[in-house]
Amino acid sequence: MANKITDMSKIRKVIKFYCDGKSKLFISSYLSLSRNTVKKYISLFEVLGLNFELIDKKTDAELELLFSQTTVESISPKLQTLHNFFPKMERELKKVGVTIQHMWEQYIAINPDGYRSSQFAHHYKVWSKRVNPVMHMNHKAGDKMYVDYAGKTLSIIDNDTGEIKEVQFFVAILGASQYTYAEASMSQQKEDFVTSVENAMRFFEGTPEAIVPDNLKSAVIKSSRFEPTINETLADLAEHYETTILPARAYKPRDKSLVEGAVKILYRRIYVNLKETKFFSLEGLNQQIWDLLDTHNSRKLTGRPYSRKELFLEDEKQKLRPLPQERFEIKYQSFATVMQNGHVQLSQDKNYYSVPYQYVKKKAKLLYTKSTVEIYYKYNRIAVHARNYKPYVYTTTPEHLASTHQFVAQWSAARFIDWASNIDESVGEYIMQIIESRNHPEQAYKSCLGILNFEKKVGKQRLINACKRALDFKIYNFKTIQNILENNLDHIDFDQEPEQELPNHGNIRGKHYYN
Repeated sequence: MANKITDMSKIRKVIKFYCDGKSKLFISSYLSLSRNTVKKYISLFEVLGLNFELIDKKTDAELELLFSQTTVESISPKLQTLHNFFPKMERELKKVGVTIQHMWEQYIAINPDGYRSSQFAHHYKVWSKRVNPVMHMNHKAGDKMYVDYAGKTLSIIDNDTGEIKEVQFFVAILGASQYTYAEASMSQQKEDFVTSVENAMRFFEGTPEAIVPDNLKSAVIKSSRFEPTINETLADLAEHYETTILPARAYKPRDKSLVEGAVKILYRRIYVNLKETKFFSLEGLNQQIWDLLDTHNSRKLTGRPYSRKELFLEDEKQKLRPLPQERFEIKYQSFATVMQNGHVQLSQDKNYYSVPYQYVKKKAKLLYTKSTVEIYYKYNRIAVHARNYKPYVYTTTPEHLASTHQFVAQWSAARFIDWASNIDESVGEYIMQIIESRNHPEQAYKSCLGILNFEKKVGKQRLINACKRALDFKIYNFKTIQNILENNLDHIDFDQEPEQELPNHGNIRGKHYYN
């Protein structure tokens, strides 16, 4: 067919063989090209005055455009006017609701003698393939963000050991504007992957309608043509940012061609400039990546009068949804049975968190982040706590405890001393002596509670007298006060000298004794 577009990969070989001194006849026979085609591109190469190194660095699209520019004089003014209209049309088609028919109506209104709608659509299809052969999907502004890892890795050097560590090269691209983000990360594990995806949205300053990852394990647990299983952590990220995960279909390269094309371009514009440089930190490597990335995004698109950055700022940025104020925190999962004391153990930190007392002996699910611990029972959240990294510590919400446990939880030495002192100084003194006589204050709490409760049974004055008598005996326990009250020793004249020992009248049957 006349004027059939020749594969640019073959033209690249034509020029290489020609620069290596091969004859046109050999080139024609070896590449199965007509001699006229070989002569044509060799002549164009000589007219352009370039060397093969410059030709080899260009993409197929750039190469085709380069050679086609020499024949621009053969294009009719009518077709040239149409081609001049296409860059604006391409941008408009990225807006929701805009169709080729709408754009033809605008074109024909300006150019009444222009092409009819069918020819208009045909020429646009040819033009779009020529200026950017990978852009064969119609992307709407703010619709999708494509993410992937480059096949080749970068590296950093450990300052302490001198060890060379391989790092991954992550790329994200917005469908409509082709605005691109890239960074290096330590791995492709879900924590690093989710962090990179979030960093991309923060870079774009907005959330797309959907995120399109490849079928790597950090994104898709199980591939399926109809309903793939999304990694739970990535699904949580999508929920936090109110977006959707749409994995690329397995064995469907068109679904991810845009990001794969971006990876190839970044190989030439970023990767090549970094592979010979030594980096000693991930931060230093990323800063260099971002500097080169800014140059890439500011560069004019092939065959268009605007850059990715300009297209993003003018057409796509306002279509992205606002970002949430808080960054996403990865949630980890654990299971534990609620103990008799109303707490569950987070085995990761070896500490304990309270839940409402009615869930004692129930099996609970713990979801924890760097800052919080959430506890669930049968899909209902029953408690949430700030995470405490100190081991063997109980974090307790008072409302979670049963009423009796709440009372016990409020016990303290100061509370018992204040309670006793409000009755009388002698009672306060006796309670203080009991607490100080124990190795640990908590050992005296039940004795203190038993003594102070005598006020209700025998009256305030008798308790005061009993404590005074017990202070004289210098014997500090619950049993002493009980014996004094049971044997009416609190009625003895306090002007008399106390006996050397408190008479032992034994225990009172049916009573519970403390200490």
